Amino acid sequence: MADGNQPRDIILLVDDSPDALGFLTDALEQSGFSVLIATSGTAALGIVERISPDLILLDAVMPAMDGFETCRRLKANAAVAQVPVIFMTGLTETEHVVHALESGGVDYLTKPINIDELRARIRVHLSNARSAQSARVALDAAGRHLLAVKGDGSVHWSTPQATRLVNAATGRDDGLETVARSVATWMASRNTPGFSRDTSFAFAHDGEAALQLAFLGAIGADEYLFRLTASSQKSDDETLRQSFGLTQRESEVLLWIAKGKSNRDIGDILGLSARTVNKHLEQIYVKLGVENRASAAVKAAHVLHEG
Repeated sequence: MADGNQPRDIILLVDDSPDALGFLTDALEQSGFSVLIATSGTAALGIVERISPDLILLDAVMPAMDGFETCRRLKANAAVAQVPVIFMTGLTETEHVVHALESGGVDYLTKPINIDELRARIRVHLSNARSAQSARVALDAAGRHLLAVKGDGSVHWSTPQATRLVNAATGRDDGLETVARSVATWMASRNTPGFSRDTSFAFAHDGEAALQLAFLGAIGADEYLFRLTASSQKSDDETLRQSFGLTQRESEVLLWIAKGKSNRDIGDILGLSARTVNKHLEQIYVKLGVENRASAAVKAAHVLHEG
């Protein structure tokens, strides 16, 4: 049950069956949730224009607009794109499950719905959504120019700072999509034999380099994170490279050392073995004239803050 002093989580329940709506509404309200009801996909789309729910329970099979199409349209709305959608379906064929997940759902339950299972899954997905939202808010608050893209070149999310930087560099309000397509092309080329394995590249606009994108690593099954800087500005790793005479890879390792990452984390982020990270560290210590990672981090932080 929800704490009486805490706001209730809002569940948008979308189902064309009056019996299902009544049963589920009672169960969810008894579990401490506030419930909004929509009897069609169109009605659900209208509700989210006014109120953003914390989670959406969506019937897969409905007349006119089915749950799959409803989900795709919900995900196209930036205000609710990150809201988890759990499908409810009597369809158990594999292709239907795949269809539900491909259209943007995070989970599915088969009818008849087991309330204990529904309650447990709702709690899990609400917790996951809050964690993801907290991470995005933290990144936004830090003023970072970060962009996350999917492998197909679509924008997964971006911080407001990154959006403003891209739009200013391209002179367009939809500049993110253009940059994301360039990212997808670069990532595909990066996997071809003989292509440089550099972790950054320039995005050109009107024939001139407008942005520098640094690949920070994969942060999900199909989520790739990039840091953006205007080409007129030096990136942090470039600053370190020039200040200490480092190679590009050494500067990247040092940058993550300065951010407090462990060798294992750095290896995962940059796609390096632990042994390779250690070898880079040995060279970094020599070039910085230090004996340990703490001293290296202090020197790096000093240079970056001065810059």
